[in-house]
Amino acid sequence: MREIVSCQAGQCGNQIGSKFWEVISDEHGVDPTGTYQGDSDLQLERINVYFDESSGGRYVPRAVLMDLEPGTMDSVRAGPYGQLFRPDNFIFGQSGAGNNWAKGHYTEGAELIDSVLDVCRKEAESCDCLQGFQLSHSLGGGTGSGMGTLLISKLREEYPDRIMMTFSVIPSPACRTPLWSPTTRPSPCTSWWRTPTSPCASTMRRCTIFASAR
Repeated sequence: MREIVSCQAGQCGNQIGSKFWEVISDEHGVDPTGTYQGDSDLQLERINVYFDESSGGRYVPRAVLMDLEPGTMDSVRAGPYGQLFRPDNFIFGQSGAGNNWAKGHYTEGAELIDSVLDVCRKEAESCDCLQGFQLSHSLGGGTGSGMGTLLISKLREEYPDRIMMTFSVIPSPACRTPLWSPTTRPSPCTSWWRTPTSPCASTMRRCTIFASAR
């Protein structure tokens, strides 16, 4: 099986990631407790690409969730599929990045990155044949952009022959949000770090996602 480890960074990345797991769980017939409740054997085909089957028959996402403040993690845990994830795979700080790319990449994020990499390694080692990693994050803000690109570069160093796929959200001035500021606009630093280390990238505009969800 060609497994994929999914990483989600920052508030935006975790919101997108949480919805991703809701959809993929429904497709495979997995309920919020990780129990298979499907009605077709086809739902079990390739389920191990994104899920690890525990000894008790429970399906657990190959997911690594990170943020530099605990609020986002609390929201994910309180969500409909919050109990699906491994408790040890929630990695978070206490200070936040203050919507600052440099803090996410060089200071607060750099202090937490080793803990994130430890969890990524654990997930990778549990795979029979790791295909690669995918990252959901924002190009704005501090954690998703700064720490997200730091994680991409570290994973590329450690797993140079594995695929790296990113799902990156671009903030938009058309959406009324305090995140649109000189420190949180789509950072050229993010684009510079992401481009050579993540050849497979999908970019989405924030307002387009918002409009599609309405």
